[in-house]
Amino acid sequence: SLLARRIYELKKARHQIKGRFIDVNCATLRGDGAASALFGHRRGAFTGAVEQRDGYLKSADQGLLFLDEIGELGLDEQAMLLKALEEKRFYAVGSDREEESDFQLIAGTNRDLRAEVRAGRFREDLFARINIWTYTLPALAERREDIEPNLQHQLALLSQELGRTTRFNREAQRDYLNFALSPAAPWPGNFRDLSASLLRLATLAPGGRIDRPLVAAEIQRLQWLWREAAGGPVRDALIPADLDLFDQLQLAQVLKLCREHPSLASAGRALFNQSRSEKTNDSDRLRKYLKKFGLSWDAIKS
Repeated sequence: SLLARRIYELKKARHQIKGRFIDVNCATLRGDGAASALFGHRRGAFTGAVEQRDGYLKSADQGLLFLDEIGELGLDEQAMLLKALEEKRFYAVGSDREEESDFQLIAGTNRDLRAEVRAGRFREDLFARINIWTYTLPALAERREDIEPNLQHQLALLSQELGRTTRFNREAQRDYLNFALSPAAPWPGNFRDLSASLLRLATLAPGGRIDRPLVAAEIQRLQWLWREAAGGPVRDALIPADLDLFDQLQLAQVLKLCREHPSLASAGRALFNQSRSEKTNDSDRLRKYLKKFGLSWDAIKS
């Protein structure tokens, strides 16, 4: 949402767009109300439609429409959206007169829309129409360099909200960053997790100073929250979340053993001692296994 809004602001500053920014979470659009919310309705179109209403597409005329979680839209709404994108015209619910709206579209999703197309849950023609430029936003755990500068940014915002300046003690900030930047912190909720954590620290900080005991308690709280949410131990940050459970469990044990050994050769011998042939190189076999998951020995040991 923030990225889409920033793109809108840049376009508007350069006079490439003049309408409004309309931010829609498609996951909240369900049933009969979905078409009404997107395309509008005329008065009396259905029970409760006491007034005519412009939908999100009409409101975005000459502006930018951001459809977050577009993969949650129903197939009927997808078909109507495709027509609106291609012809810039659509029918409001219960209306026999076409509406017009010329808008730019940005769509967001946490789903793999290619897989959704194969499963029949997303229209192939709509996917082809919107799949012009695709940007993958990495999870916070994959861009930990963003954490430290955002500590200060978030604390500045919280200071305004709470009406008092809040800062880390030097040692407390070091402890927090050591944890936040380590594989022990998977940050499954991305910046929402980070913002919530800093809000707790800022709220509880005596005199606006976040000290080491407070950080230690927050780290314990995060570990407990993530362990409970996962229904077990915190997932290793190096393990891709989209793997089958079998591969996740196997890879977790391999990583655990690798960290217990000083070298690739030593870990390879421990893993393949019983099954290797005389012509098999243990180090090479382990290296190839790790490469399947985009991992290297250096990445694991660091």
